[in-house]
Amino acid sequence: MYPQAMMLQATAIEPLPEDALAATAQAAGEAAHGGSLNYLQLVIDASLPVQCVMALLLLASVASWIIIFRKKRVLDRAQREAEGFEERFWAGADLGRLFADAGARKQHVYGLESIFEGGMREFNRVRQRRGMDARAQLEGAQRAMRATASRELDGLEHNLEFLANVGSISPYVGLFGTVLGILMSFHGLANMTEATIATVAPGISEALLATAMGLFAAIPAVWAYNRFTTRVERIAVRYDTFTEEFSSILQRQAHIEEN
Repeated sequence: MYPQAMMLQATAIEPLPEDALAATAQAAGEAAHGGSLNYLQLVIDASLPVQCVMALLLLASVASWIIIFRKKRVLDRAQREAEGFEERFWAGADLGRLFADAGARKQHVYGLESIFEGGMREFNRVRQRRGMDARAQLEGAQRAMRATASRELDGLEHNLEFLANVGSISPYVGLFGTVLGILMSFHGLANMTEATIATVAPGISEALLATAMGLFAAIPAVWAYNRFTTRVERIAVRYDTFTEEFSSILQRQAHIEEN
């Protein structure tokens, strides 16, 4: 038998040390259970620039959720009020009574009822002037309704721009935090004689956490912005349709009074 073969055989039958066996068993157990990841500890151990990025993303996410809940409540109320007023309006109620009810609740009139109140008020004001024909009365009412509808839609669209900005900017802010974390991790290896994956892993983990927080802030904001924008557009179409229909009613009434 050759000497090399005898050396290999002797080496192969040597038992592993107990420390090595314990380390191997521990590593296998961690791999089987997937290990444990403490996100709070990652944030605490992160570098100051990465912590600032995470704090900014957290504030943006909290503000987005506050706007989402408030905007949903506002749009739900606008839809309920539009449905309720249309039901009363097309049920054959007297326009004078509807106008008096809206005027009595001036500070609590919204949506379609506010558009109706503004158009009817301007129509009556122009009608009281001498020498004003039916066309002038109708144009005045239409201008008032368009202005009121514009104010109502502006209130419904309030803060939607913030959601759009959070949805578009947050991933880049998270990526910026990731780049900072990776740069600082590799910069810390400059003074080390031996670099291992255990040395770099914590810094890379905190860097990737910044990207995850950016996505966590962006995804709900983008979804809410698209959803709320669609609802506002539908309400705007409803306002325009009512304005045209009410203008036709005022036009017929103005011609009757003129004749």
